[in-house]
Amino acid sequence: MTLKIESILEISNKYDAIVFDQYGVLHDGKIPYFGAIECLSTLKKIGLKLAVLSNSGKRSNPNKKRISDMGFNASFFENIMTSGEALWGDVANEFIAEKKFFPIERNFGDAEDWASGLDILLTNSIDSSEAVLLMGIPDGDGLQEWQAILEKAIKLGLPLYCSNPDLLSPRADGKLITAAGALAHNYIKFGGSVTFYGKPHKQIFKNLQNLLKVKNILMVGDSLEHDILGGANIGWDTLLIQSGIHAPEFSNGNHPIVLEKLISMKKCKPPTFLIESVK
Repeated sequence: MTLKIESILEISNKYDAIVFDQYGVLHDGKIPYFGAIECLSTLKKIGLKLAVLSNSGKRSNPNKKRISDMGFNASFFENIMTSGEALWGDVANEFIAEKKFFPIERNFGDAEDWASGLDILLTNSIDSSEAVLLMGIPDGDGLQEWQAILEKAIKLGLPLYCSNPDLLSPRADGKLITAAGALAHNYIKFGGSVTFYGKPHKQIFKNLQNLLKVKNILMVGDSLEHDILGGANIGWDTLLIQSGIHAPEFSNGNHPIVLEKLISMKKCKPPTFLIESVK
């Protein structure tokens, strides 16, 4: 049974480390959520290891800078692990055979920055590519903007590497936009081959746990399908944030009933705890 709490401090003594998602949990992409910085500062002072686990197509250092620029002290975090970093590592270690990638990115230049130090070629020609690199999509784009490209990639038999499995992403003022994971699942639907990096896939959770070197870990996230499912599958306790991606549903009724319906609809495991926001 999920327990509703008012503050993370109520349960902090149960854990050696707390892992946070970014978007919809710590910030909205532009500014930190009210109370989040203060909460993390307190948790750090009482001796907890803190980390970020993000479905960001970018590498860890750009995410560290983004969080720091918003006012979070980078020294709060033992690790900032991203799905983009995990994919970069597999390419660098030659676990991935392809060398020519057609990039799909949120902002122009994201893929070039990500690829620094790798012996690969980014090309804007799908015909000369060996694989698709899906890091993100521009805000406001949906499936229709990329359907023709993806259909062609499927016909060419190109594998797709997705370093952002999120289906939706929260933005300022409670807005939700289509995220890269939606394109990846559409690719599978029409017969394409996809390799996902990030939550809820178990490997990235294992990697972070190995780095933290502790076992009693709490995963704090706003997505039942990514944060909560992934954390539960590796044996961590989980804390669902109501004010993130599921905010529209939680604003419309009794919280236990809403949560039960969401879990049933998404076929996910229930979170250990439920909280309005990081505080």
